[in-house]
Amino acid sequence: MSHPRAAAGTLVALDVDGTLLTYDGVVSDAVREAIASLRDAGAHVVLATGRGVRSAAPVAQDLGITSGWVVCSNGAVTARLDPDLPEGYEVTTQITFDPEPALRVLQLELPDALFAVEDLGRGFRVSRPFPEKELTGDQTVTPFDELVATPATRVVVRDPGGTPEEFQALVERVGLHQVTYAVGWSAWLDLTPGGVSKASALEELRRDLGVEPFATVAVGDGGNDVEMLRWAARGVAMGHASEAVRLAADEVTGGIEDDGALAVLRSIGHDAT
Repeated sequence: MSHPRAAAGTLVALDVDGTLLTYDGVVSDAVREAIASLRDAGAHVVLATGRGVRSAAPVAQDLGITSGWVVCSNGAVTARLDPDLPEGYEVTTQITFDPEPALRVLQLELPDALFAVEDLGRGFRVSRPFPEKELTGDQTVTPFDELVATPATRVVVRDPGGTPEEFQALVERVGLHQVTYAVGWSAWLDLTPGGVSKASALEELRRDLGVEPFATVAVGDGGNDVEMLRWAARGVAMGHASEAVRLAADEVTGGIEDDGALAVLRSIGHDAT
């Protein structure tokens, strides 16, 4: 397929963890330089992540993306980056849902699971503490009845004793309505408002920025990236992604251990086929 013919005006949507950042949280100097080159050439480089804004904004800033936009919480939150603002960003879109119906069903099926409801700008309210480094921001232990009583942008369900396959089977069996879900690498389930995904938030941005549909590129590696890879004119899956994610993409690059995103970033704006 054809790539965008110019970096200028192209919307480049990048997943963070497992795509730009290694599992140790490292971004290579070459990736940093490639992102800077794209921005200097006039591309709109947008991080699109499951992370909350409190965690996503510093990553963007660390990558030199101090202005523009970041899509957080799997599309439920969009923030505008501005170095002149006190925290360097402001939330411009926040979409919530009532988490109680889904969480009540899941609690019955998974009595030992951990539940977390995003506390925008701070971290998460949790049923019990999650393992270290699995959630970003503060964790506030909250009684389950209180946990499910507040509208949420994102909910995480973690079953330490389960597998992704068991989670997928459970979700299909019980049915989850009015929510969008993605199963992670482990027994990890992300819930966001129905119809909301990284793709839906990026489509809003694309229209607002006046970017043509053909001038869109996305790179990702997780189940929460599937819609985004299908949305982009050029969707690229990381080489270590699952088969379902790779099948959703137009092409597959190297894995995170090979700095697979780098080749994609360097190719944008070159008339390759």
